[in-house]
Parts: sequence; structure tokens; C-alpha cells
Amino acid sequence: MDVTLLGTGAPAGLPRPDCPCAACATALGPATRAATALLVDGALLLDLTPGAAFAAARAGHSLAGVGQVLLTHPHDGPAVEVPAGLPQPGRVPDGRELALLTGHRVRAVPMDAPGTGYAVTGPDGRRLLYLPPGGAPAGLEEGSAERYDMVLADVVGRPDALARLRAAGAVGPTTDVLAVHLDHDVPPGPELDRRLAAAGARAAPDGTTLAVGAYEDVPDVPRRTLVLGGARSGKSVEAERRLEPFPGVLYVATGGSRNGDTEWAARVAAHRDRRPGSWRTTETCDLVPLLAQDGPPLLVDCLSLWLTDAMDAAGAWDDAEWAGGGERALRERVAELAAAVRATRRTVVAVSNEVGSGIVPATASGRRYRDELGRLNAAFAHECEHVLLVVAGQALTLRG
Repeated sequence: MDVTLLGTGAPAGLPRPDCPCAACATALGPATRAATALLVDGALLLDLTPGAAFAAARAGHSLAGVGQVLLTHPHDGPAVEVPAGLPQPGRVPDGRELALLTGHRVRAVPMDAPGTGYAVTGPDGRRLLYLPPGGAPAGLEEGSAERYDMVLADVVGRPDALARLRAAGAVGPTTDVLAVHLDHDVPPGPELDRRLAAAGARAAPDGTTLAVGAYEDVPDVPRRTLVLGGARSGKSVEAERRLEPFPGVLYVATGGSRNGDTEWAARVAAHRDRRPGSWRTTETCDLVPLLAQDGPPLLVDCLSLWLTDAMDAAGAWDDAEWAGGGERALRERVAELAAAVRATRRTVVAVSNEVGSGIVPATASGRRYRDELGRLNAAFAHECEHVLLVVAGQALTLRG
């Protein structure tokens, strides 16, 4: 079964008409995207958009063989002229299945928002799932779904849809995940590709024809990632974004509650409000046992506070205790953590502060903490496939 992407953009396209934003300003040439529409084996058209016939012709296809046109959007959208010879667009009721003369079977998938998703099974048995913009499947239970060979969804706008599909077993390591309905939320080009790769997804230009089930095109997701950055750089947002498309994430908060500190409580609340409701949280600095266990992905925020706890335990703030064994105890604990990161089978995203480029601390204890954090970051990064530095909300890839 083949799929031709007649468009891969949001309903308004990319760039949006008359939009002055930076993403729209750079969406030029191959980065331009028409509203998303799919042509399946030349026989089934999913979403009829303006210029669909011309888009098919540019991709080397014709709409003459299309026997069914199905709509997914929450509403029928602006009036679109139906090209001569095409059947009138329709919509399959949720849960119903449509059998085409070409041997394709189409089942309507209920959404958690207005709109309709379609699961298509080809004559060769290959299966694809196409979701509308802003929608995620409703009613999925863990391990309840058959696996799709290809999923086309609003990965940027609804990463939780991908997490639900993974939890249900509908998306696995060999599923080709294509991002469609792409809007101006993310600058096109390398930044879009980077974010999608972290989610195990990819984008393709308009006009691309894809073979459903082509495993070699599926990007590998880094298993261990360290996200570095300064204060308010966006490092925690970047780390959280990387795991939004995955189910059952365990958020490991190393800072504790700090009873009575209202400013700290506000920071913690802001982090908690950003996280998906399906994530679990544990407050601990005992990371080694978590890394040794099997389980869902870990998000550790942050190593800087883990180090503060470790230095407290080692008596690092007292020169005599530091010289009398505290330094050795801390180095052993950092080495133990690094070894656990090397051995873990879990997906791990860890956050840490990058303080080495700032003003030299005025106190000996401040300088000691800065130096030990630099050593910890280097040891942790050495065990990671992917290392990022976030500056002013922009993620720079240092490794991976």
C-alpha cells in the first residue's frame, strides 16, 4: 500500500496567509506545505483540499481512479470545488467500517475532539492510521490495539495522541510515524526534524509517495539524553517536550518540597501544571535503584539539586570534612550514578544546570559546587547518546 502526501500542513497551510511570524517567514521552497490530504493507492482520498488535483499531478498521480473521498476535519471547512469525476466527499460514522471495491477497508476511529480518524487496511494487509488536526484517539486501553505500520497524525500539536497509541500497542518500534497538519508552532527545517526525531517521528515534503511498512525510514529515539542550560533557559520545557509522546513517564523530582518556601512551591506547581496528567511523580535523590529497574521512561529534574543533596551528605561545605573523606565519598557517588546510567535499559532524559560560563562564585563553597557540577555533568554526558545545551529557549545539539 502506497500513500502520496498531497499536503502536510495545517488547514491554513504553511506559511499562513498574511502571518508575519518567523516560522512563516522561513517556510519557503520545500518547506512550504499545503493543507494535509492523502492519496492512498490512487483509489482513496483522505481530505479534499484546494488544489488537490494539481498537487496529485505534481506528484505524478491522477485522481481519476479515486472511488472514495473521506473527510476528517471537525467541520467540512471552506467550500472546495469537487474536481470533475471525483465522488462527493463523505464521512464514515465512528466505529463503522467501509469496504471499497479496490480491496481497501476503512474504519472510522472515534476522537477525543471533533473530527474523525481513519484506520485503513490495504489489500496487502498493511495498516495505516490517519488522525485529524488537534485530535487523539478516544477509548484506547493499554495493550488493546493492533499495531499499525504507519501513523499520520498531528505530532506537534497533540504529542499525547502518540503516547496513547504507544500505550495501547498501536505504535511500536517499527511503526513509521509521519507528522502532518504542520503549522507555524515550530520553525521548519532542522528544528522541526530534531523535535520529531526525539518523538520517534519524521516529516516528509508535500508530494512524497511512501510505501507503508518501510521500516528503514523509522528514526531511532535516543535512549539517554542530558539537557543542559542556564536559569530560565527552557531546559525543563525541552526535556518535558521530548517525552510527551511516550506513555507512563515517571517524573523524578530531586528538589523536595522545601516546606514553607512559597517561591519554591510556585516553581514546583508551574512544572506540575505543564506535565501530562498521565505522568507519575516521585520525589527522591536515590536515582541508582530507579535506573536499575525496568519500567517506563524517566525524566530527572534535576541533577543540580541531586548534587546539592549528595554534597550535603558528604559534608562538602566543611573544609575539614571535605578533606577528610567527603571529596572521595562524593566522587564515588557520582561514579556510581554514571555507572547506573551506562547500565540502564530505561529511556532517560535528565536536566542539569550549566553554570561554568557565569561569574566566578565569591565563596569557596560556591566555587566547590560549581566545579563538582561541571564534573557531574561531564560524567553523565559521557554515558548519553544525546546531549543538548538550551540557550534562550533554543536547543543546540552537542552530541547525537
